Amino acid sequence: MIVLDASVLIAHLDARDAHHGAATSLLSDFAGELLVASSLTIAEVLVGPARAGHLDRAIAALDQLHIGTQHLPEDGPARLALLRAETNLELPDCCVLLAAEQTDGSVATFGCRLATAAAERGLAVRAPQ
Repeated sequence: MIVLDASVLIAHLDARDAHHGAATSLLSDFAGELLVASSLTIAEVLVGPARAGHLDRAIAALDQLHIGTQHLPEDGPARLALLRAETNLELPDCCVLLAAEQTDGSVATFGCRLATAAAERGLAVRAPQ
């Protein structure tokens, strides 16, 4: 299972993004693998399209990728607080870590700090070459 960071999905959805090609290639490499994202990560990805009036289009594009939604567990707020305190990452990145820990999944990200924190926690990292 691969837990997607917002950086990968945002780049994939925006052809003008500097990482668009790498994100699309990365997602292509994941064909056949189970993809998930935290519900908060998906919300983060949808902010730009919502501002631009393209929310429905972005939701449809995400649906085509067959990304499962990983919801916060009941103790999610406390676990996110601990992750933030331990890693000093922003909460969106902590949501990715928590989802990966919940699912025993690997993390797909363009973020160096998130990739480092994931590796330090024993999680596999799937990043572009």
